[in-house]
Amino acid sequence: MSTIRRREFLAAAGSLVIAFNLPLRNAIAADGTGTASLNAWIRIAPDGIATILATHPEIGQGVKTALPMILAEELDIPWERVRVEQAPINADVFGRQMAGGSMSVRLSWMPLRQAGAKARAMLLQAAARRWQVNEAECHTDAGTVVHTATNRRLDYGKLASAAAMLAEPEKVTLKKTSDFKLLGRRISGVDNEAIVTGQPLFGIDQTLPGLRFASYTRAPATGGKVAEANLDHVRKLPGVHDAFILRGTGGARALREGVAIVADSTWTALKAKRELRIEWDLTDTYPADWDALRDTAISKAATQGGETLHSTGDVAAAFSAAEKTISATYVYPFVPHAALEPQNCTAWVRDNGAEIWAPTQIPAAGAALAASSCELDPAKVVIHQTRIGGGFGRRLANDYVVEAVAISQKAGVPVKLQWTREDDFAHDFYRPGGVHGFEAAIDSNGRLTGWRDHFVTFTNDGKSADRWAAMGDGILPQYLIDNYHVDQSLLRIGLPTGAWRAPASNALGFVSNGFLHEVSTAAGRDHLEFLLDLMGEPRDLPGQHGPGMNTGRARAVIESVGKRAGWGKSMPDNRALGLAFYFSHGGCFAEVADVEVSDDKTIIVHTLHVVGDVGPIVNRSMAEHQCVGAATDGLSTMLGLQIDFRNSAVLESNFHQYPMLRMPNAPVVDVHFIESDNPPSGLGEPALPPVAPAICNAIFTATGERIRELPISKLGYKV
Repeated sequence: MSTIRRREFLAAAGSLVIAFNLPLRNAIAADGTGTASLNAWIRIAPDGIATILATHPEIGQGVKTALPMILAEELDIPWERVRVEQAPINADVFGRQMAGGSMSVRLSWMPLRQAGAKARAMLLQAAARRWQVNEAECHTDAGTVVHTATNRRLDYGKLASAAAMLAEPEKVTLKKTSDFKLLGRRISGVDNEAIVTGQPLFGIDQTLPGLRFASYTRAPATGGKVAEANLDHVRKLPGVHDAFILRGTGGARALREGVAIVADSTWTALKAKRELRIEWDLTDTYPADWDALRDTAISKAATQGGETLHSTGDVAAAFSAAEKTISATYVYPFVPHAALEPQNCTAWVRDNGAEIWAPTQIPAAGAALAASSCELDPAKVVIHQTRIGGGFGRRLANDYVVEAVAISQKAGVPVKLQWTREDDFAHDFYRPGGVHGFEAAIDSNGRLTGWRDHFVTFTNDGKSADRWAAMGDGILPQYLIDNYHVDQSLLRIGLPTGAWRAPASNALGFVSNGFLHEVSTAAGRDHLEFLLDLMGEPRDLPGQHGPGMNTGRARAVIESVGKRAGWGKSMPDNRALGLAFYFSHGGCFAEVADVEVSDDKTIIVHTLHVVGDVGPIVNRSMAEHQCVGAATDGLSTMLGLQIDFRNSAVLESNFHQYPMLRMPNAPVVDVHFIESDNPPSGLGEPALPPVAPAICNAIFTATGERIRELPISKLGYKV
């Protein structure tokens, strides 16, 4: 992990610094510019321009803009007078800096509001002292302190140095949400201009004096080792400086064994990679085929048994007393992340330490892993945040960071490691596939009274379930019915799995909502009315990690999306509405898909209506974009995306075998938020799980064909 002593950080920050909310208090350093740092996040220059540090990795979700907006709101400064810089990685100063689990805003909401409010209070106190008046006689307005009685004004820039000398207040009063001037507006991303003009923001853009360029070739399956390689031939190729074997030092998330090529350009390194011939020792790999595993999982899911995960009530009695019972098996495949920016990292190892530039969602963990894998002094490993060209959970694993550091260490020069798209497909941490054997009991009133699910999932060791596919607490419809039972069986695979956008929820939303629609259909009930009845009276349900779902908030988004979509209206032949709801990452989302299906199974998603309750909206533009992105991602994945593997080696190699949704086929996405004073919850991920079931439920209503397996291209559907 990168470590900078607090005093070093404060000195490096320049000018006047107070370390906000740190054990080291009132530490001051001056650079003679008159710029003052009121806390670790804020610097204010004499011209009144405030520079706010963005602490979390920017992965396209907009946190580099949104988090500074939160602080600027409480600071009470116009956005036009704010500049944003990426913060260094320093857990002592900024806490955990990561992008994952839709947690950035959730975790930063109160700390950043407190930081902005304390800085504003210090500016108020500095002005009151200068005017020799009581602080209560002053207020702030758009980057100035105003003496209310006389309308005297002082710009923040004139007060910052004096304010930085004051002790931070212990308690401050935060703004009421009704008084927000900035939050909730549509604000363009602070990097937008740099992106469209090609400025070097991303990991792939990094350069250094004397930089060499590297490729790395791994075994086709995890655990493979290099038996032989034509290194002498590769070393003689034009522009190649070296080629060597790196022995593995751990599992999939550490250094995987392979062959590195170091050259004078990326193009040269990749051309040399084509000339590389390796004989692999696959003794320690575990051979697994998706088709065989799928068939085995389906057979196993159809029987009762396995490890009991959740069990409440008397499920057997509910089924015995049922008016009707139904059963179904649902299947979903493994999928890769396929981020636009392939994995890359620039590293320079020297003096038993390293400097790293990497597009990683969890930088400190990447630095720590590189230090342990390459036996470096953790205190001498510094990692820099770069903008990330898509991650979706893939860049929570830092295997490519370790590779770059190991190559630089061996070569003795700074290197930029660049993966190919084929590398990215072959060596991902895939969304785990799964199979669910469902049974439901329905009483004479058409209500769901009992639920069974035999979940078959896949794991590397065959002994412990993958956390990214876990059936945790609160999975729909748990806690909404009295009699609920889930069993789990494991099948071994030989490829690594990991977080994929809306981990676990992305698939569990599909299967639970699909089968719930089967229940309401079997009961002869309208699906919207059925879901509202299932939610019952407003109440808080238990949660797995933090607060659980509030059924009142769930009902509100279901009712709202129904109204926006015109639920119950007459539809043309072969066209229908489909509804789904899911709660994840603290957010409630209900979605209705308006879907037309032609005779040749071409589908048109005319509109996807999305209604969410995620608490207050920080940046409306980026919030809407997150939902549109989730909708597009969800449709693309359900339509035709999967990977197949033989002997644990992935067969798909590039986008010609993995057909992402094209822009002409993207639906119109109607986004609406129900805002409240509840704390902010996740946004970019919880909007995804209802997409696939809403569309599949619409297809059933339009055609009568029930979809129980993804992708739907398996059944001949296309766009």
